[in-house]
Amino acid sequence: MIRHPAFAPGSVWLAGAGPGDPALLTLAALHAIETADVILHDALVPAEILALAPAATRLVPAGKRAGGIHTPQLSINEDLIALARQDLRVLRLKGGDPFVFGRGGEECLALAAASIPFRVIPGISAGIGAASAAHMPITHRGVARSVVFATGEAGPAGGEVDFAALGRAADTLVLYMARQNIGRIAAALIAGGRSPTDPLAFLLDATTPRERVVHTTIGAAAAIAATLPPAATLVIVGPVAGIGAMLAPHRPEAEPSIRSAQG
Repeated sequence: MIRHPAFAPGSVWLAGAGPGDPALLTLAALHAIETADVILHDALVPAEILALAPAATRLVPAGKRAGGIHTPQLSINEDLIALARQDLRVLRLKGGDPFVFGRGGEECLALAAASIPFRVIPGISAGIGAASAAHMPITHRGVARSVVFATGEAGPAGGEVDFAALGRAADTLVLYMARQNIGRIAAALIAGGRSPTDPLAFLLDATTPRERVVHTTIGAAAAIAATLPPAATLVIVGPVAGIGAMLAPHRPEAEPSIRSAQG
């Protein structure tokens, strides 16, 4: 028997919803969804997961999406505290894992400063779960012995990751929120020594019925990105993306896997 901790009124749980497929939720996350009075959810949490909440549960969008909705982080922090002080069981539900590019740490610091009890429930990060589901091993003996997870967005002060250096530092790059800036990122990778013909893959709405996997190269990435529909997107760079293309025909699912013109 699995014993879950009590979800006490007046507390906040931060839970990872995984890469998208409800079947990839942890048991602890599912318990939290079924028990919470109110769920503040990111834009990346798909409707299939939100549908698991009881009908009486209040669902509050509180996310950030490139080119779409954008809830200020300070406002989210304040809402979590205010709802907990109403003696509600508050679930902050995030795509992937709450501590991997999810600002979960910022929210925990705010809750701690307000003396609100909280708990963190890990989730399968998209950078691992989405890649594995697409048959892309982010490490592979003799091909990729190192992997880096990075964001493609600029920081609050406008600073960006040094992608030229990053491209030299690791065999595999797993890039979150990189689609809008992929042209600049690709140029930096090439300037840092990566070949324009190195494999790159876009994973759209990974592990959901809407999933698309588009295989291309660093050199062609910007042009291909411009043709893709709006979707949550993860970018995989390196030889393992080529392995994913080789294994794509052997996936049991019927989702489309597309190889673009090479750049």
